[in-house]
This record gives sequence, structure tokens and C-alpha cells, in this order.
Amino acid sequence: MADVDSTLAYIDQGSFLGLRALGRGPLAQYGWIYEHPVDLDALRRFHRNLGRGLLGRRIERSALPFGRDHWVAWTGPEDLDLADTPRPYEGILDWFDEQLRIPIDPQAGPSWRLAVQPLIEGGAAITLIASHSICDGLGLTLAIEQAASGETWDLGYPPPNSRTRGQALREDAVEFVRSVPDFAKAIAAAARLGKNSLGEVKSSAGRSTQPSKIDDGALVTAPSMVAYFGEGQWQSRMESLGGTSNSLFAAIAAKLGQAFGRVDDKGMVRLQFPVSERTPGDTRANALSGMTVMIDPVGVTTSLRDVRAELKRSLAALSESTFDLLGPVALAPLIPARLARGLEGMALGAGAPVGCSNLGKLGVEVNRPDGTDADYLLLRQIESRTTPAILDHLGGTLFLASGQVNGKVSVSVAAWRPGGPNSKELLTAPVLQIFAEFGLTPTKVL
Repeated sequence: MADVDSTLAYIDQGSFLGLRALGRGPLAQYGWIYEHPVDLDALRRFHRNLGRGLLGRRIERSALPFGRDHWVAWTGPEDLDLADTPRPYEGILDWFDEQLRIPIDPQAGPSWRLAVQPLIEGGAAITLIASHSICDGLGLTLAIEQAASGETWDLGYPPPNSRTRGQALREDAVEFVRSVPDFAKAIAAAARLGKNSLGEVKSSAGRSTQPSKIDDGALVTAPSMVAYFGEGQWQSRMESLGGTSNSLFAAIAAKLGQAFGRVDDKGMVRLQFPVSERTPGDTRANALSGMTVMIDPVGVTTSLRDVRAELKRSLAALSESTFDLLGPVALAPLIPARLARGLEGMALGAGAPVGCSNLGKLGVEVNRPDGTDADYLLLRQIESRTTPAILDHLGGTLFLASGQVNGKVSVSVAAWRPGGPNSKELLTAPVLQIFAEFGLTPTKVL
């Protein structure tokens, strides 16, 4: 078998650079709630399979300070993290939050972890958390589907520390020389992006620095809630409003953005969607680009036609904007940590964007980590290792994620208002009110 190229793609190098520069980064979280007994033997098979797929790796630093880093094989923690003491079902979302604050490290490990919390009433809560530097949302979904189906995937990466110092220096130096043409193209792309986006750069500059030290004692997770709807109710509402599932999700996000004051001077809400570019056999951690959609929240509760049209227009224009945004990423290995910290505001975008991730209809295996259907599935993306000061400095956050499986649509919402007050209770009330404005009544709320 030919040697596998273990060099990180430029976009993955940029993701890892940001994590190292800031001391924090986004985490992707899947959660399952079982109201019936869990098969722990099957769950351990699922855990082993996860480590023999797209998650089966860590990052090893280049021997050169400006070199591109490499993937190395890593099959995951020795065992799943099984809690000794059962907890009550009520308040189980607090447990999911607590799991997000346990360190995840794509270099030192663990780059992902699977945890199980037995419930006093019977059943269990399960969560899988992975660094976004290892796998994006769709990649994690595919890894789960494969592991639950019993499939494994040998990525062909070498074991950690398999290169001598001299070998690593020579190989990374050769790789650097090969990358010089990419650097030249990236510099030109960065110049174009800077010229075309000068206004956005200025408006985001105020968020381009952060407190230099994270106080571990003050770590917080942005308050969140999860609502579940029957597929029939969700489809009925989207059709009666003249939209699609994605446009209904976007409209809800826009209305929430308005409610939380995340609007521009024209009252428009900026939605940011990841757009997957993952192809069969794709081993990139972040095989995606981004799409920004400006939505007027006025009238979206009575018609989705304008939202649907704007989503269609933005998708049609995506190829050009993707080139502009991703063109400079080849420069990632050359960017010093201080400058990387200063670029965070630009990465977030101008104004007060609303993050959106709708995975749509999922394969049934995604909901079966122990081989049987979980009663409830939750999907979240949360920034790790944040403090109130960091969240305030970034202008707060509002992020929605959704997925559909086993006859249910889940919608999770996480939010932080700069300066507060912030709590799950203060978040849940306006979210439920907006659902009601769309004619949606959750069958369950966590």
C-alpha cells in the first residue's frame, strides 16, 4: 500500500493554530438519552469502532516552527467513561454541559471521548464529544454512523513519534518548499479579501483580542436548551408557511437573533451556516466552507418564501465567496500565535452573527450507539474553555443546531448576552415564545 499523506490540510492547520493560540476551540457534541436499559457491551463495541474510523487520530506537531503538522494514529481512550452514581433524569442537560468542560486536546489527547451517565429512573444519557480540529459536524455524524454499523476505516496514519528528529526535519523542510507556490497564491487571496472586506474588518476589530489568561475556576458553558418536535408537526408548519425544513430552521434563528438583539442597523440578522464539501473517502477534519445569509426577521412567522429565496441565492453565490474566504488558509503555518489571536474577530465575522448548523434528516444508525434506538438525540456545537469575560468580549453568542431522526426533530439553542444576566431559565422562555409564534409546540424540552 502506498504511503498515506499524513499532512494536515491547510484548513485543519488553521483550526489547530487557532486552538493553540487561543487555548480554546469549538467542540462538537452528540448526545443520546435512553429511557430503557443500555447494552454496555454493544456500547463498548461502538466505542472501539469510533477509534478505528475518522476519529482514530491525533495531531503531532511539525519539527519546524513554521511547518505543517501531521496526523498520527490514536484509537481513543481505553474505555468509555462510565459514571458510578446514577443521576435523576430531570436536569440531565446539566450533565451534558459538565461533560463539555472536561478537557479535550487534539494533540495530547483525548481528542474525543464517550461518556455514559446511568439514570435513577432507568436508562442512561450518553455523549460523544470531539474537538473540531479532529472532525467537523458531518464528519462526526459519518463516524458515528459507521461505528454503529460495525464498520471500521484504517486511515493508514503512522503511530505517534515514529519519525526520528532528523527524519522529521528533512521531510517537513521538503514539504515546506513544496508549499511555497501555495503561499504566493494565498497572499494574493488575502490581499483581495482585505480589500473587499475592509468594512467588516473594521467592525470586527474590536473583538480581535481576548483576555490572555483563562481562569480555570471561572469556566462556564453558555446556557442552552433543547426542544423536540414530532416530524409531522414540523413538516406541516414548514409547508403551510411555504418553506422547507432548512428555511423554517433559518427563520427561527433569525427571529431569535432579533429577540436577543443580534441585528444590524437595518434590523437584519446575519446567519452563518457551515456548508459541507466532504466527499467519499475525505479525511479532512474540516471539509467545509461557510455561508452568510442576511435575513429580515419581520414577517418570517407568517411566510418563509423570502427566507427560502435568500437561502437559494446565497447557495448559488457560494463558490465565489468560498474561494475568497478559504484562499488565504495556506498561510496558516506561517501565522504567529499573537497574530492568530488578533484574527479571531475576523473569523467570527462582522456584527453579531447567529451560528446555525442543520444536519437535516440523519441515518437511523446515528441514533443507535448501543444498537437500539435512543429515545432522544441532541446535537450541539459549543466553544470550549470559555469564561464570562471571554464571552462578553466576543460580543456574546447565539448558536442553533438541529437534526431529524426517529420521528423527532431536535433543535438546540445556546446563547450568551454580553453583560448578562444569563441562565437557562432566561433563555428558555423567549425561545419557547418564538416557537409558539411559528405555531410549533415542543413535545419535550430539556
